Amino acid sequence: MTKKRKRQEDFQKVKLKVGKKKPKLENATDTTFKTKAIQIPEQLKEDGVLPTQNRKLNIKDLLSQMHHYSPGVKHNALLGLKELLSQYPFVIDAHLSSIISEVAAVFTDKDSSVRGAAVHLLQFLASKIKAEQIAPFFPLVSAHLSSAMTHISEGIQEDSLKVLDVLLEAYPALLTDRSIILLKNFVELISHQQLSKRLKSRDKLSWMLSVNPNRRVTSQQWRLNVLTRLKKFLQAVVDGSSDTEDEGLQEQKDNPHSMRNPVCISWKLHANNQQQIQLFESGGLRPKINSSFRLRSLTSVMDSAEKGLSSAENLKGFIEIIIPLLIECWIEASPAQSAPILGNLLESESQQLMQQVLSIIHLLWKLTKRHDETYKMELWLRMNYLVDFKHHFMRHFPYSLQDTVKHKKKDPCKSNRNCMKSSNNIDHLLLNLTLCDIMVSLASTSTLQTDSGWLDMIRKFVTDTLQDGSKLNSKQVNRLLGVTWRLMQIQQNKVATEPLIKAVYTLYQQRNLLFPVRTLLLKFFSRVYQKEDLRTQRIRSRSKVLSRWLAGLPQQLALLGLRNPELSNQLIDIIHSAASRSNKELLQSLQATAARIYDPLEGTLVLLPAEAQRRLVQLVYFLPCLPASLLACLSRCCIMGRMSSDLAATLIGILHMRSSFAGWKCQVQDNSVNDVDYFSFLFSTLIGFSREELTSLQGIRGKPHISQTQLSPIRLYLTDLDQFLHHWAVTEVICHSLSTIPSQSQCFDILQTGICKYLVGLVVIPDSTAGSVLCAINKLLDQACIISENLHRFLASCCYSLLYFLLTIDREDAEHLQKRDMLWRSCISALALLPRLLRLMLQSLQVSRICREELPVVAQLLRLLMQHGQLRSHMITNEFLVQQIIKDIMTLKSGDVQEQWLTDLHYCFNIYLASHPQTPGPINTVY
Repeated sequence: MTKKRKRQEDFQKVKLKVGKKKPKLENATDTTFKTKAIQIPEQLKEDGVLPTQNRKLNIKDLLSQMHHYSPGVKHNALLGLKELLSQYPFVIDAHLSSIISEVAAVFTDKDSSVRGAAVHLLQFLASKIKAEQIAPFFPLVSAHLSSAMTHISEGIQEDSLKVLDVLLEAYPALLTDRSIILLKNFVELISHQQLSKRLKSRDKLSWMLSVNPNRRVTSQQWRLNVLTRLKKFLQAVVDGSSDTEDEGLQEQKDNPHSMRNPVCISWKLHANNQQQIQLFESGGLRPKINSSFRLRSLTSVMDSAEKGLSSAENLKGFIEIIIPLLIECWIEASPAQSAPILGNLLESESQQLMQQVLSIIHLLWKLTKRHDETYKMELWLRMNYLVDFKHHFMRHFPYSLQDTVKHKKKDPCKSNRNCMKSSNNIDHLLLNLTLCDIMVSLASTSTLQTDSGWLDMIRKFVTDTLQDGSKLNSKQVNRLLGVTWRLMQIQQNKVATEPLIKAVYTLYQQRNLLFPVRTLLLKFFSRVYQKEDLRTQRIRSRSKVLSRWLAGLPQQLALLGLRNPELSNQLIDIIHSAASRSNKELLQSLQATAARIYDPLEGTLVLLPAEAQRRLVQLVYFLPCLPASLLACLSRCCIMGRMSSDLAATLIGILHMRSSFAGWKCQVQDNSVNDVDYFSFLFSTLIGFSREELTSLQGIRGKPHISQTQLSPIRLYLTDLDQFLHHWAVTEVICHSLSTIPSQSQCFDILQTGICKYLVGLVVIPDSTAGSVLCAINKLLDQACIISENLHRFLASCCYSLLYFLLTIDREDAEHLQKRDMLWRSCISALALLPRLLRLMLQSLQVSRICREELPVVAQLLRLLMQHGQLRSHMITNEFLVQQIIKDIMTLKSGDVQEQWLTDLHYCFNIYLASHPQTPGPINTVY
């Protein structure tokens, strides 16, 4: 070791060398840090997840291209949108606002191909978007449509009509909400404003038709296109009105016999407090409140523009503008301006324009009838437009179509002006009828003499059209009947109305009429009959044609059958209405046709649905007479199961009310239901089978249809469950009707005579018939009734056969198991009421004649009879017979091992009979 040590200093100076980094200080702060990327959830990512079309463009790309200056780019964007939305419909809901706004913006695009693609895309979207979805954005669509309709470019105006077609087809209710703005746009499409020379002030402007030579179509064709859309728009306004009425045959507001939906009441539910009935004064389903106060409608708090055509002021203002323009269009297309056309022949295009003119006026007339002050509105229309209408419309009436096609052979149909329809589907008859409808709405009873000239022209045209034998469609007939009804209201005397009714009846008698046409004719005649019935309550002067029509309805109903259930329902309703008014001719015809209507095999009653059956059953109440043959048919209808048991119960109740046993305090109709025929009906319905059917059953042998025992001469025919339940339900109603007859003993004697005559002696009896007979006996039996020996033995055989059947039903036989409770109650009740019946049944149990397999059944029957409380006293009385039967059973079972059923039989006998004080002692030797 060196002697010199290196002394350590407290602070040593560090020597820095060139090119070396300065060492870090021990107390230096570390300022370094690390960063990590933020993980964005997948649902927030937008780029790369939107579906694309074939050109790999998504919805955002396509919508952005809609603003491009190039028409080709915009056209391709629209085509791409349709392609994308067809493949991925869910994109529509996610971007509905953007799609609607961008598509609507190109309604006014300068390029026609872009506008055409926009119309096709809008048509596609209309099939995918519901009205409630597009409703928030529809004001924007409507604004762009208005801009297109009023655009300076003719091409944009023409394409705006295509947009209007799509919106009218898909969203008519939304489009009609802005009726005032769109109606003004319609007017501006075919006319322009001009200062009226008659007025010194410049505050009122008149409108006149405009002619634009720059259009691709003629002025007349352009007006036709615009008026066609205006007619569709007004039709949407009329359809969207709250008080919808059938065109031509609309019900008058003051008609007390207008159709109301009845309130269906079940008296059984009402009696059990399960259904409450609330009655209103002449209310139907809509209560009518008699009050002098009226609630203010919501339209009264809107401004004039928001009310639309529901405001009488707005409607009048639009009529004042459009009617003069329509008359100018009519003048241009009328025959007087169409030389060298002679007379009242029209060219195809002219007739189309005239048809649209009249259709628009007709719709405006219908809107005027929706307001409260209808009379004032009709008076205003007559004062302002009747003179012009007579001068221009009625001058060449009636109009027909000029056929420009060269005919090689004369067609008789085309020579008839009222049945002709041109190749381009123009209906000139509808043109004349629309004109008639407009004109007759301006006439009234007070103006009959003034308007007699042109009213006679219309009456003659209507009569000739109805009687010429041409085939008319439903639209023509509807308008034709509407004009006929209005003419009958204007002139209500029989001299004027009878020829019109006769003409309609001529049309009604045509064969192979379409169902809508037949329906309209039935409604018309029904309405005329109700109106005549109200008018002739004091002075009965009915129309002979109307009486003939009513008398033919039952025969038509019988012939119609099931070919047209809807038409049958209409006939039934009319027949029911007339029968309830005691129409003599109808009731006589109904009486003559009743056998065919209520035929149990092919009658109208069994062919029609349940609701129509109910109405036909109600008609039975109005029949003047119910002969035995008709009651036999009704009985078969009740028991055949082709109408419900409830309806059969209704029919039985109606017949009971028509009988002399209904308990009427006043005198009922003489000889309506004979007492003998009524009892025959009840007995036949109670049996449930005809004599022929019972005879045919006698030859059936063996299972599964027959239940047979060696101890009873009666074999049971096992009916189907549905047939059994139906028969049993009818039986309960029959028993109730029999129990309401005052003389129960006489009623029982009649029933006893019928059973002995028709059932006693039969070998095979249906199980439902046997149970029904026992049920009726239980219902009618009292102390005054005397039962014959034959009936006693027959009932005893029925009881044992039924009880044997019930005890031998297999557990797997679910169908017959459901009969057990009903048949068991009937048998036990009969045995409890008739001790003689129980004794005869026990006497018939001669076990020596049966096979050993039936012994357990007899033992089980005896055990159940001894255990039953209602029969215990009777079983004690017949204790000796029971004891003898048990001895015979023991004799047959001697030498064998005693089985459980035999042990149970001994036990029950000892408990219920042997323990009785009167029980003889030798019974103990049985054991």
